[in-house]
Amino acid sequence: MKNTFIKNTACLVLLLSFLFSCKDLSQLNVNPNGVQPETVNPNLILPTVLTETGKTFLNLGYQDMSGVVQHTQKDAFFSGHNDYDWGGDQSWTGYYDLLRNNDLLYQRAVTLNMEFQQGVALVMKSMIFGMITDLWGDAPYTNALKGEQGSADYIAPKFDDQATIYAGILADLDKASVLLSKPKTAYSSIVENADMYYAGDPAKWQKLANSLKLRYLMRISAKQPDVAKAGIEKIVANPAQYPIIDDASADATMAFAGNNAGDSWPANTVFDISGSNYRRIKMCSTLLKPMQATKDPRLAIWAKKVEIPLSVDASLPAGTDKIINGVRYLSPDKVGTTQIDTDPNYVGLPPSVSQLPSGYNFNPTPGQTSVNPHVSYLNEIYTQAKGPLLKARLMSAAEVRFILAEASSKGWAAGDAKTQYEAGVKASLTAWGLSSSYTTFIAQKGVAYDGTLAQIIGQKWIASWTNATEAWFDYRRTGLPALSAGYAAKRKALPLRFYYMRDELNLNKANAGTAIDKLEVTANSQSDGKNSAWSKPWLVQGTGKPW
Repeated sequence: MKNTFIKNTACLVLLLSFLFSCKDLSQLNVNPNGVQPETVNPNLILPTVLTETGKTFLNLGYQDMSGVVQHTQKDAFFSGHNDYDWGGDQSWTGYYDLLRNNDLLYQRAVTLNMEFQQGVALVMKSMIFGMITDLWGDAPYTNALKGEQGSADYIAPKFDDQATIYAGILADLDKASVLLSKPKTAYSSIVENADMYYAGDPAKWQKLANSLKLRYLMRISAKQPDVAKAGIEKIVANPAQYPIIDDASADATMAFAGNNAGDSWPANTVFDISGSNYRRIKMCSTLLKPMQATKDPRLAIWAKKVEIPLSVDASLPAGTDKIINGVRYLSPDKVGTTQIDTDPNYVGLPPSVSQLPSGYNFNPTPGQTSVNPHVSYLNEIYTQAKGPLLKARLMSAAEVRFILAEASSKGWAAGDAKTQYEAGVKASLTAWGLSSSYTTFIAQKGVAYDGTLAQIIGQKWIASWTNATEAWFDYRRTGLPALSAGYAAKRKALPLRFYYMRDELNLNKANAGTAIDKLEVTANSQSDGKNSAWSKPWLVQGTGKPW
């Protein structure tokens, strides 16, 4: 009986423990060491939003988009970079992850009446949604970020058309500009260390908001010229109300801490000890040639001179192939049909040349390894984990000035085109520590203003180094610079957008299908059908651009 009593008592204790544990389950599920979304301070979310967005934008503009607009090329594992062979499955999940964090930042800032954080969150929302629609076309916008509400309309959200998304972006930037218009002392909740772009300076954030508005007004200028013209002229006519990034000191940039692979410049050799990611990236001849022709001082900052120049000399005996004083001398018979560039300083890879059977400029192992002493690597500053010039560059005074130069060239009241163009060139040089070179450089033939849109966009294309995504969008809108697909590219034209990913096609089939149906098939879409990188989204339909 004693044993039975003990067993019954034990069962009763376990039962009571179970009942009480169920009663308190919701409390036990709260992490006592964590911060709950309902109570989190916006300043704890802000660093994640800013740093992850900065890295995302840089990785895009420094990698495959740099290959598309022919700033760089790769000579190993190159198909996505050089040939636009993207596989049809680019994912926007990371962008919506950023937006979810940013939405929490905004909602908490509204609850706590933190106007600075509200304004910053609206700027970041505009920038990220802008990138999504720029890259893919129609996308979830109005019903996005609402999945926790449980409705089918939010779990599988509709795709808003591009016109709606751009209109929403412009409206949010207007709202942000107002929220950020007060002096810094009027905001009691700013934590400078939480702001990796501007150290809590609302004046610079307001400039970014209005400058982004210029970017997106110009983006829609071919489809909605009246809206773009009126919007740009309103900003230019009211500088006190709509200040913009007008000099390089207000550029929207993010430096790197350099403590580990996650917070360092991408493709550095400090944490990638093998250095293979750095070595794969070479300068593209399409960018090098105009920079060499104008003695562009930025070239020495961005590119490394060839280690061993080539020299072809018809006076040499047949069969000559030898290195003398650091120069490789070749007789014509040794060159044969191999494509070479004998510039003694800088040599770039032509676009999409890597997989040709004969190695360009005598690549020792064409298409296999990244070691080629006869072409220009990126400068050695890009081997470092951090540095004064190693920044994610999200928006610059140079871009703003070139936008205004283009607007003026269209006859819009945006200032004098020549003055704006020259200010754009100067701002880019200043951003790279080369302001003292401006007077000489601007006088160079090919740089001195000639009144053409091709020159404005050409200099803007150069100035977008490491932010090549913007150059791609300008090319798509204007057809400038007049870029041609390379020798072995997947299509004989540059792509226009990203493919909608398979998960979206499977899990949100009806809405994705509606968006795909609105894309315009082109001759270059080929077997991809409508969901092709060469199909035209609304933004360029009917414009005749870029091809």
